[in-house]
Amino acid sequence: MLSALARSLGQFDDPGVRRVVWKSLAGALLSFAILAVLFWYLGDWLAAGLAHWVDWVAHAGTILLTLLLVWFLFPVAVTAVASLFLDEVAAAVEARYYPGRPPPRSQTLLAQLLGTLRFAGVALFLNLVLVPIYLILLIFPPLYLVVFYAVNGYLLGREYFELVAYRRLDERTADAMRRAYRGRLTLAGMVIAVMLTIPVFNLVAPIVATAFALHLFEAMRRERPPGGIRVAG
Repeated sequence: MLSALARSLGQFDDPGVRRVVWKSLAGALLSFAILAVLFWYLGDWLAAGLAHWVDWVAHAGTILLTLLLVWFLFPVAVTAVASLFLDEVAAAVEARYYPGRPPPRSQTLLAQLLGTLRFAGVALFLNLVLVPIYLILLIFPPLYLVVFYAVNGYLLGREYFELVAYRRLDERTADAMRRAYRGRLTLAGMVIAVMLTIPVFNLVAPIVATAFALHLFEAMRRERPPGGIRVAG
C-alpha cells in the first residue's frame, strides 16, 4: 500500500495529470466567478430603490458571502470538477505503469451518473444516520476521529475502487472483488479521507486517490483473491 501511495504522489510530473490539475482549478475558479457575478446582480436587485448606504451594505455583504463560499467550498468545487477528468488520470497511470493494456470498457454516461448518485445517496444516508453519534463523540475527540475516518474510509475506498475497477471489469465481478478486499480498501479509503482533510493538498487529493486506487486494483488483480474470484480482463 505504501508503494502504491508513493507512486501515486510521484505521478505529478506526468503532463496528463498536470493537465487535469489545471483544468480542475480553472473550472472551479470559473464556477465561482460566475457565482460572484450572479451574487452581485442579486445584491443590486435586493437593494433596488433603497437608500445609498443600504445599497453599499448589500454589495459589501455580497462580496463577503462570495469570499466565504470560496474559502469553504473551493476544495469541494475542485473535487467536483476533477471528478469529470479522473478517467484521464487513470489512463495516464496505466500508460506509465501498465502499458500495453487494451482499451477500457465503455461506460454510458447514464451508468456513470447512476453510480455517482448511488454512492452519494449511500454516503449522505450513512453520515446523516451517524450525526447523533458524531455529536456525542465530540465529547471524546479521539473516538470521534476513529469513527469519522472509519465510516468515510469505507465510503471513499468503495468509491475510488469502483471508479477504476469498472473501467476493466463488469460490475458483478468488480463488486465481488471489492467485497473480498473490503478490509484493505477501507484502510485505503481512510488514507484518502486524511488526504481530503489536509488544507491545500485536498485540492489535488482526488487525483492522488484515483492513482492510488488504480495501483491497489492492479495489485489485487495479480493476487488470488478469497473465494477464487476471476479477475482477468
